[in-house]
Amino acid sequence: MTDRTTPAVAEAERWTAHNYHPLPVVIAEAEGAWVTDVDGRRYLDCLAGYSALNFGHRHPGLVAAAREQLDRVTLTSRAFLHDQFGPFCHELAELCGKDLVLPMNTGAEAVETAIKVSRKWGYKVKGVPDGRATIVVADGNFHGRTTTIVSFSTDPDARADYGPFTPGFRIVPYGDLDALAAAIDETTVAVLVEPIQGEAGVLVPPAGYLTGVRALCTGRNVLFVADEIQSGLGRTGDTFACDDEGVVPDMYVLGKALGGGVVPVSAVAASRGVLGVLRPGEHGSTFGGNPLACAVARAVVALLNTGEPQARAKEVGAHLHARLGTLVGKGLTAVRGRGLWAGIDIDPALMTGREASERLMARGVLAKDTHGSTLRLAPPLVVTREEIDLAVDALAEVLSS
Repeated sequence: MTDRTTPAVAEAERWTAHNYHPLPVVIAEAEGAWVTDVDGRRYLDCLAGYSALNFGHRHPGLVAAAREQLDRVTLTSRAFLHDQFGPFCHELAELCGKDLVLPMNTGAEAVETAIKVSRKWGYKVKGVPDGRATIVVADGNFHGRTTTIVSFSTDPDARADYGPFTPGFRIVPYGDLDALAAAIDETTVAVLVEPIQGEAGVLVPPAGYLTGVRALCTGRNVLFVADEIQSGLGRTGDTFACDDEGVVPDMYVLGKALGGGVVPVSAVAASRGVLGVLRPGEHGSTFGGNPLACAVARAVVALLNTGEPQARAKEVGAHLHARLGTLVGKGLTAVRGRGLWAGIDIDPALMTGREASERLMARGVLAKDTHGSTLRLAPPLVVTREEIDLAVDALAEVLSS
């Protein structure tokens, strides 16, 4: 059989900037929770595009929405309205329980939008002196890779050689309410946190943390901005990870799964008193809220409104965590997460996370390492219990080999 993988990997290595270190697999087709490489080998996808593929590869309803829209109109720019725009904003606002939505494209764009809106709200509504607004964030955060966003990252790889950095951010330990309270003062306009930190290794904060963040923000007249780009839209077994504590932030920051793995779609959703501070010409995006994106995202919202993806993530996720729990002390030192999302720490004496990923790939399972010996598992929400068993059995083999 002709080897198509080796030359394809070599071509990518030769012609692309090395800002990623992908596994040596070259995917050519995909459906549901499975992908097939250029040589016909099938793999169970346990990363799901960092949760962009919550509903699986090529979900029929999402593909149908895209195909129908492709035959009509794909881009107008925000200079004009189109017939998908108002309905999308309306439907997403109702899903979030908010008044207004501002669509963008990527998660980083949505985070930048949240930062700008929070600052403007601070100046126009809270009365913070111009140029002095501060935003409190958590260490270990991952909110994107723009210059401003990496300014408040604590990951050396994200920051090295990219300064000078944007001021106006205060970093406190994740999960520490006392440190958060101490960092808030009269200049603070927002607290920006991930309800569960994904890139850091699927770190779940202590029980009551989000409730405490909400209480602090309310008491100190500060916006609570929840970055639900990875944790939201069904991944944890709820529509939003904040739902686990019954907490409603002032602003949701959404992305990844909002585009169904078909097109990039992101958005922020908030009350009229927050997003209403923007005026024409002050912020925008040519492709943000384009017809194709809105058509696909409307289909995503419709799926979430059934509650089925959330219920499936909760049910099958419980099976995932039960199975992973049996491996603690047998090669795993810890398992964290919620729903169909897990961070697993491999005993570093056995292997690195990269080595584990490569050995899993050889057994037909795709996963991704982070921070040394940690693996992240986030299969599509369409995954079955039997497929979860396949993945965990493969992991058990890797740990014992």
